Amino acid sequence: MKCPFCGTLDNRVIDSRLSQAGEVTRRRRECDACSRRYTTYERVEQVLPYVIKKDGRREPFDRLKILAGVRRACEKRPISAEVLERLADRIEREMVETGDKEVSSARVGEKIMERLRDLDQVAYVRFASVYRQFKDIHEFMTELTHLLGERTSAP
Repeated sequence: MKCPFCGTLDNRVIDSRLSQAGEVTRRRRECDACSRRYTTYERVEQVLPYVIKKDGRREPFDRLKILAGVRRACEKRPISAEVLERLADRIEREMVETGDKEVSSARVGEKIMERLRDLDQVAYVRFASVYRQFKDIHEFMTELTHLLGERTSAP
């Protein structure tokens, strides 16, 4: 592992821990040359599906795009970065577990909205407004009414 401070390849692992439901190994390392410490994360490389975009383009599944989208939706909301990481991990895992070589961007977006609806309703509405590209206030209000109907009918 290359030291991010001095670029040396000589380092030692000080501490290793499993994190995020045991799917990621967190390692604290110390550089033998500059003695600075840094953290690395290891995860098993999985065969991720390609995402078929609305215009027919195909691109590799990108967990960081999911994370960026949910971070934007959750700005100024009381949701920790760790919770958002777990949400992105769950979506990625669900896409891998399907075994499909390709998934539609619509399917990924719906999975994200399902998770956000359970996590934070304001973040859900923010994400839905961008994802579904509401054309006017009527479409937006329809989604809010649907969300409020689910909330009042829940036990």
